Amino acid sequence: MPRVARPINRIGVLTSGGDSPGMNAAIRSVVRTAIFRGVEVMGIFRGYAGLIEGELQLLDHRSVSNIINRGGTILRTARCEEFKTRDGQRKAVEIIKKYCIDALVVIGGDGSYRGAHALDSYWGIPTIGVPGTIDNDVRGTTKTIGCDTAVHTALEAIDKIRDTATSLERIFVVEVMGRSSGFIAMNVALGGGAEECLIPERKFSLAHMCKDIEDGNKKGKASWIIIVAEGAASAQVIADKITKITKLETRVTVLGHIQRGGIPTAPDRILAIRLGSAAVDLLLKGRHGKAVGIIGDKLNVVDLKFACQKRKLDVNAFYKLIRIVT
Repeated sequence: MPRVARPINRIGVLTSGGDSPGMNAAIRSVVRTAIFRGVEVMGIFRGYAGLIEGELQLLDHRSVSNIINRGGTILRTARCEEFKTRDGQRKAVEIIKKYCIDALVVIGGDGSYRGAHALDSYWGIPTIGVPGTIDNDVRGTTKTIGCDTAVHTALEAIDKIRDTATSLERIFVVEVMGRSSGFIAMNVALGGGAEECLIPERKFSLAHMCKDIEDGNKKGKASWIIIVAEGAASAQVIADKITKITKLETRVTVLGHIQRGGIPTAPDRILAIRLGSAAVDLLLKGRHGKAVGIIGDKLNVVDLKFACQKRKLDVNAFYKLIRIVT
């Protein structure tokens, strides 16, 4: 039998998994929309780990003042292996009931969504997912909170690296984030005018790449920038092999977690505000087990079960364009 919708008097909000710029704007939107609708908000610290351990605090309008332009998340975040177990989830549900939380908003990526789906479908806790991940690999939305800022941050660094690469006539291999997604790598490669891009979704030929470098060098091309997503290969390993094969000087830059931080761009802030508010409104309308997103410029709502699956990128078309304009 379908569950009977119960009144929503208190909503819990948490951020889970890797942080992304714009999460604070989403938290702010959830809190202020809920308060505007006459609903209390309980902030849950350190994601599912903090939920299990009872790290909660009632938030008011001023609790989220002056955070719209801050990177990271005031609620902090963590990865929690214990929550993947039924016993861990049971502990979390006990805390939810103890603090009289009627529904949850979970801000995070596909792993966070799987936890949200378990709470909603198995434990009967009305839950809505909000996409917060720099990888932009969540289904049901064309943009996730933080991906725009991450690309801008990486691109700014690559623009500076290009200055040095051109001046010193060197090959630079730049490693960006993306364990299973080439979104950041492809976008910064295209936007930064990189000569090559290695991503997890596409096989690459080191021999072919080195042949291109050698041919270009003979024609007078003295500098190259190669973007590597961390899940595709180690930038250091690629650089060492390039040097060994081509005998040309190669340098490595690993951008690392710099891409997660920083002031969120206007698109990320606006997206976060829209999706955070939409999540609250869905819960108050009795809808749950959903994830909010945006397609084009319109809000989109999909089942959490669907959203848990990683979105596949059209890498071939994107990679072809990179090669055309190199």
